[in-house]
Amino acid sequence: MSTTLRAPGGAAAPTGARVLTQARFEASTLLRNGEQLLVAIVLPALTLFALLYAPVPGFDGPHRLDLAMAGVLGLAVISTAFTGQAISTGFDRRYGVLRLLGTTPLGRGGLLAAKALAVLVVLVIQSVVLGGIGATLGWRPHPGHLLLAVPVLVVGAWVFVALALLLAGTLRAEAVLALANLVWVLLLGIGGIVIPPHVLPGGLERLAAWLPSGALGDATRAAMLHGTIPLAPMLVLLVWGVVASVLAARFFRWSD
Repeated sequence: MSTTLRAPGGAAAPTGARVLTQARFEASTLLRNGEQLLVAIVLPALTLFALLYAPVPGFDGPHRLDLAMAGVLGLAVISTAFTGQAISTGFDRRYGVLRLLGTTPLGRGGLLAAKALAVLVVLVIQSVVLGGIGATLGWRPHPGHLLLAVPVLVVGAWVFVALALLLAGTLRAEAVLALANLVWVLLLGIGGIVIPPHVLPGGLERLAAWLPSGALGDATRAAMLHGTIPLAPMLVLLVWGVVASVLAARFFRWSD
């Protein structure tokens, strides 16, 4: 755990310095964790190859690589912002780390800000690595479209961090571990993040369109392929984000 929370002379370090120090610690912890690297980079990369070389519904046109990259970048957001944060926060709460940090000069607000910043740092690294893999496979995105996808992915990160904190702050760590991984698998298969909702059968199509994963997938695909940000998916994301944030703030427990 980082302890650089005080300036020379014993005074508390400035708020920004405290947050940056903790964010650096949080990001390095995520990047050193083999299980998190598996979920954050290895599995999304394997998903990319599966979308390109396996018979997957909806991935048989000339924009197959573009569709695959949009879905995989959205999946990377879920991997880090939801699965990684839920598990790490759940076990931090179990072992008393959250309670301890909440009483330091960092404070609870600083801790949450540091976690959010750490997620963004890891997402940048994920995007660079996965984008590099895509580039070696021939991916050549339109720069303007790629830039337009950035705010969509950032909003998606906020939504899934809020959901992660809601899960990690209300359930025991073992339950968080099981549910976070189960949700990741379900969203990958039928959540609309990788496979577009309109390709899914029957009721799954309607369900996925209202899930934050389906909304993030649709918005990311529209931004990266067509240079537009569709209103309906963004509204779905915003509603999920607001509701999850309010519930997390209301029910989050800093210790078991």
